[in-house]
Amino acid sequence: MKLDKLKKKAAWAALDYICPGTVIGIGTGSTVFYFIQALKTVKHLISGAVSSSHASTLLLQKSGIKVLNLKKFHSLEVYVDSADEINRQMQMIKGGGAALTREKIIAAMSKKFICIIDESKKVNILGNFPLPIEIIPISLSYISKEILKIGGQPKLRKNVITDNGNIIIDVYNLYIKDPISIEKKINSLPGVVSVGLFASRVADVLLIGTKNGIDVIKN
Repeated sequence: MKLDKLKKKAAWAALDYICPGTVIGIGTGSTVFYFIQALKTVKHLISGAVSSSHASTLLLQKSGIKVLNLKKFHSLEVYVDSADEINRQMQMIKGGGAALTREKIIAAMSKKFICIIDESKKVNILGNFPLPIEIIPISLSYISKEILKIGGQPKLRKNVITDNGNIIIDVYNLYIKDPISIEKKINSLPGVVSVGLFASRVADVLLIGTKNGIDVIKN
C-alpha cells in the first residue's frame, strides 16, 4: 500500500481526539495536510485552529477553518502533528518542513500531543533522518564546528528561510542513543533557536497508519 494512503488513514483517525468547542493546534507536513482535509469535515464543531507554519495556515484558510493568533493562548487541549522519525519512547525528529520551532512551542503548550504517521517513520534509534536545527544566520560557522565535535555532519539547507527569518542546518550521521541529552546539549549552544529533537516533550498518543489499519500507542 502506498505511503500516502497510510498517512491518510492516520490523519483521519486523529478526528477521534478532537473535542467540540476547542481550538486545535496544527503541525506541518504532508500527513498534516491530510488531517486538515479531515478536519474540514468537522470544522463547524471546533472554535478554530492555531498553526505552526505559513503553509499550514494557508491550507486551513482554504478549508474554511478559522486560524487564530497563538499569542492569545496560554494552553491548548490538543495538538496534531506528524514526525520524520519516532522511536519506541515516542521521542521524535521533526523539522523536515522547517517549522520545528513553532511546532515545539505549540507542542509544549498542548495538554495532549497526537502524532500521526505512516509505519515507515518508526525507528529503533533516531538519526537516520537528518536532524534539523534552526539557527540565527551569524552563528552558522560556530554551530557547525560544535556539531562536528559531537560526531554529526552539518549541512546548510539551501534556499530555505524559516517563518522566523532564520536558517536551517541538517545534521547527518548522528545516531541518537540518548535523545534528551543531545536535545539539551544542542539547545544550549548560543545561536540555536531550536533543535528538531522532541525528546523531553514526547507524543501522548501515536496513531500509525499500517496496511492492516491503525495502530494506537499511548504514552
